[in-house]
Amino acid sequence: MRRIDHQPGGGPECLHLIEAEMPKPGPGEARIQVAYAGVNRPDVLQRKGLYPPPPDASPYLGLEVSGVVSAVGEGVDSALIGQTVCSLTPGGGYADEVLVPASHCMSVPAGLALRDAACLPETMMTVWANLIERGQLMPGQSVLIHGGSSGIGTTAIQLARWAGASRIFATVGSADKAEACRALGADRCIQYKDEDFVEVIRTEMHDQGVNLILDMVGGDYIYKNLKCLALEGRLVQIAFLSGAKVDMNWDLLMRKRLTYTGSTLRPRSIEEKARIAQSLQQAIWPEVAAGRIRPIVHAEFDLTEVRAAHALMESSQHVGKIVLKVQP
Repeated sequence: MRRIDHQPGGGPECLHLIEAEMPKPGPGEARIQVAYAGVNRPDVLQRKGLYPPPPDASPYLGLEVSGVVSAVGEGVDSALIGQTVCSLTPGGGYADEVLVPASHCMSVPAGLALRDAACLPETMMTVWANLIERGQLMPGQSVLIHGGSSGIGTTAIQLARWAGASRIFATVGSADKAEACRALGADRCIQYKDEDFVEVIRTEMHDQGVNLILDMVGGDYIYKNLKCLALEGRLVQIAFLSGAKVDMNWDLLMRKRLTYTGSTLRPRSIEEKARIAQSLQQAIWPEVAAGRIRPIVHAEFDLTEVRAAHALMESSQHVGKIVLKVQP
């Protein structure tokens, strides 16, 4: 079978197609014949050597796929074979076939194309775990979502709307990205190249701040985020694209009784990921099937065009998700 390898690491040019042995599912595993694979920012970081996979994970790229179950291992119901699913993977999704924990296989929401289904697992699970569970967004609360036009951002805006947020703010890099985020439910898009998001939040929220911030930037955004939070506000960190090391004054954390937390999805246990997957299927999949929540696909590339897909991801010119078409 075909697989994308990224050794020895570096720029998109290090990505290349290799031939590999067909993997055999072990106990509790399913093998998926991949139709589409989602491209995510962690893939880019792993390619660069900045996001090593957990010791028990695949060393290859690809964290989410859609396709058909082609085989199962011991302890897995054989009825799963032949079913169309989307799934989080422990890596290796950029391939013709990939092994996943069978408990991570999710049904494809009714009416959703496989291309769109490949965009759901990693992004939806990340946003659910951090915005809804860890961030505890409640109806009537306000939220600021950084990187609003990214795959995470476009998903977070829609889940915040579903959760009943009273005001949804999103930072974006251009007017067209602002328009796209407003169409998804953002009330106020802040063009960070021309506007100070701290000042916009202060003005729009009448010095009261927002209840929750979802941030993937880090760096000097951290203290700015604390300034933007209301009393008892929560800042949830899911990445540090501008750096994790900062020299700052933490006085606002105490004076405003703030909560600063964060998490990553990949190191979580199989059981924890399965629980999140089940929560999504119960709460969000009906919304996707009804068209009220939908993945935003910016571009599709063939598996052989993976270098171009990664180059687009790094350019940050996209709105929503980038996918690789694996099967013809």
